[in-house]
Amino acid sequence: MPQRKTARLGLPNLGFGVGLRTQHLPDILSGGPRVDWFEIISENFMDHSGYSSQVVERLAEQVPIVMHGVSLSIGSTSPLNRDYLGKLKALAQQVRAVWISDHLCWTGLGSHNSHDLLPLPLNEESLRHVTQRVREVQDFLERPLVIENPSSYIQYQSSSMPEWEFLSRLAEATHCGLLLDVNNVYVSAHNHRFDPEHYIRALPHQQVVQIHLAGPTHCGEYLIDTHDAPVPARVWELYALAQQLTGGVSTLLEWDAQIPDYPGLLAELDKARQVLAGSMPTAPAPHTSMPGQTVLSTPIDFQLTPLSQDAHTIPEPV
Repeated sequence: MPQRKTARLGLPNLGFGVGLRTQHLPDILSGGPRVDWFEIISENFMDHSGYSSQVVERLAEQVPIVMHGVSLSIGSTSPLNRDYLGKLKALAQQVRAVWISDHLCWTGLGSHNSHDLLPLPLNEESLRHVTQRVREVQDFLERPLVIENPSSYIQYQSSSMPEWEFLSRLAEATHCGLLLDVNNVYVSAHNHRFDPEHYIRALPHQQVVQIHLAGPTHCGEYLIDTHDAPVPARVWELYALAQQLTGGVSTLLEWDAQIPDYPGLLAELDKARQVLAGSMPTAPAPHTSMPGQTVLSTPIDFQLTPLSQDAHTIPEPV
């Protein structure tokens, strides 16, 4: 499956990247990125000038950086947080972010943060509300916003359309980009009993600018989006379909708990290259939770561990 370097919404195909995590920084600084690009969690670097921020500025000189947020709360009825948006815009300028993404969700009400990515009722009223907020955010940031489909575990009785229709109409109305998380499609399809391939086929593929890959946990009746395991075989199949339909877009591997060492993470990312070369990798079924184990849906609490600059030095570029 050849991958075409097709730009969409003026945004390039960056190739293959990983989420930047604290424990990998020494390996990256000593051995180089060894990926095409990095995705950072936006909130980790706002109002921050310590070691990790200096590392990101160094890395931005070597590879593209994309910002992925978890606090925009685009679906909330609370007013947009202009202070947050200002910090988001300033960070994007600082790291020369290629694009900024966040989730189709709400995360709290007023000053209360749920620390979760909560689903919306998918109906005409919600669509009008989110459409207006996406337009306002894009006007403020002066760039397209990229919206990700979340994983979900409940649905609203007031919903009147499937998520793929909601996202498609949102993208058409606002010209935003879409971040297609094929793992989230797989998780939600299992939990709500719909066809994940139909979901992927129904999206406006010309507006998909990025794909996320991750590994969930099987918890009896539900799949939970834990980002703590290898990508399962079914997600690789959905990834192959998505890349075929889009003509090739940026790929990002997420791994946010029980994180392997950097070579192990790169080995998992190599499976994405294998898929695009036309060969499906050997991959497991989703791993199963143990009795009594606490399983957390991903997360917005995988913030970078604070690191003091006194304890770490940044070597010269490799």
